[in-house]
Amino acid sequence: MSHATRWLRRTLAALCCGAALCGGSLVQAADIPGLAPVAAAPVPSKLPAGWAQRGVFMEILVRSYQDSNGDGIGDLAGLTQRLDYLQQLGIKGIWLMPIFKSEDHDHGYAVVDFRDIEPDYGTLADFDRFLAEAHQRGIAVILDYVMNHVSSAHPLFESAYDSRKSPYADWFIFAEDKPKGWNTFAGDPWREGNQRWYYAVFDPGMPDFNLRNPKVVDFHLDNLRFWLNRGVDGFRFDAVGVLFENSAIAWENQPENHQLLKRVQQLLASYGNKYLVCESPSDPAPFATADSCGSAFAFGLHKHIMGSVKIGRLRDDLLYNLRKLPVPRLATLLANHDYFAGPRLMKQFAGDEKSYKVAAATLLTLPGTPFVYYGEEIGLGMSEGAGNEDQTIRGPMSWSAEAHAGFTTAAKPFRPSVSNWKTHNVAVQQSDPNSLLSWYRGLIALRSAEPALSVGSMTPLSERDSPIFAFTREHEGSRLLVLINFAYRESTFTLPAGFQADGWTVAFPAGAALPFAAAKKAGSAKPGTEAAQVKLAAQQVLILRAR
Repeated sequence: MSHATRWLRRTLAALCCGAALCGGSLVQAADIPGLAPVAAAPVPSKLPAGWAQRGVFMEILVRSYQDSNGDGIGDLAGLTQRLDYLQQLGIKGIWLMPIFKSEDHDHGYAVVDFRDIEPDYGTLADFDRFLAEAHQRGIAVILDYVMNHVSSAHPLFESAYDSRKSPYADWFIFAEDKPKGWNTFAGDPWREGNQRWYYAVFDPGMPDFNLRNPKVVDFHLDNLRFWLNRGVDGFRFDAVGVLFENSAIAWENQPENHQLLKRVQQLLASYGNKYLVCESPSDPAPFATADSCGSAFAFGLHKHIMGSVKIGRLRDDLLYNLRKLPVPRLATLLANHDYFAGPRLMKQFAGDEKSYKVAAATLLTLPGTPFVYYGEEIGLGMSEGAGNEDQTIRGPMSWSAEAHAGFTTAAKPFRPSVSNWKTHNVAVQQSDPNSLLSWYRGLIALRSAEPALSVGSMTPLSERDSPIFAFTREHEGSRLLVLINFAYRESTFTLPAGFQADGWTVAFPAGAALPFAAAKKAGSAKPGTEAAQVKLAAQQVLILRAR
């Protein structure tokens, strides 16, 4: 429905009801999609137990990944065609940014039907085929889900907006007089409409649900069952910090958020072998507990990683957060689809691929569940001609040096190709052993093969400001020593007593030499024992395996 049509309907509704000519909404229940209750019908999972903690995820915007029908827009059929590439990269999970039918026809967070596919992307049949093909390759699929808000074009909100007598009037948050004193990250969240005010923390076009209404919660749980019954492996929940509001000074990270998310987690647990991860940029740790979401994105940690790489030494805030945060329960990242998390890594590093590789190695050797943003593995650049900052980091994937980077055969893609598509694409990097793609592939393969990296304990050996970040990862008798030289110069590091130079072999990268320099007497060691000293080249990464 166009904005003009929606405005006309709302205007007529207001005039009609204001003149006491009608008693309810112009939108009837029969016009509202996805209201039928959904009973649980679990599909047995074919994935191994604990799959979410042992693999690497990729976040994918379907619109930007691969166009299959020449309309210039990525779709599910195109993504299905690229599953072999993702399998070869070693990806074990895919987070799909919103694929539900939306009003925005872009990012997808303004949903108009939670149980149907965005028409640009295909059909439910296309999704079912994609899911089956992903599972056949051992790849899990989680869906982006928005419980906090909906599109203002959704019939539920249209009905509530049109009339105070709508059966859905209490599904949203209205006020007769404008509440005062509110100021959120997006400014004043109270929006004027139809002679009253409604709450929409992000945008007037995305009004917040009233999650204190049990019917609203049931609606969302039914939507989740709809997708779980189709076999999806979990969800990424958007904006969980703002699910409930208690006052103008208590509108974020409220206790009710965790209570509701625990119910969602219990629903997923009833299906077995599912994964729930939540987005709360301001304070992720509380959402990573069993009494809340169970896992959350480690916002903040990614900036400490990037900061250490850029200044060439181990920052205190990185070390502090690794010790303070429940990192094993967190989803780690370097960048994602939101510009507030940072631009594309290639821009952040100004094209410096050595620094890029150091950051990637840090991410993929630390605890937590790593999420790679699509194109990150090839150094995908910025879509400079896009309309806003978020769109600049959501450009089409670069597959080759052919027209439009192999993304589409259309005369024009929906968004400009990224700036470096001719030099940074899959075809160019596929067979280059020194490429970013080969670097990511090698690290992901090692992480998949070594449980110590995915689920093992971590012991930092370095102190703050050290040029070399040294730490061990251990699990059930397996032990790895990770050595990352953040410095832009050759550096040395003396390992603690007990680390013998002859006790290690190289695990990554293949063909690298052992780094041990002349042995150094360890003051606290027993007579006759020596501490091993390592010497690393500028920005060198080395992972050793205990014999």
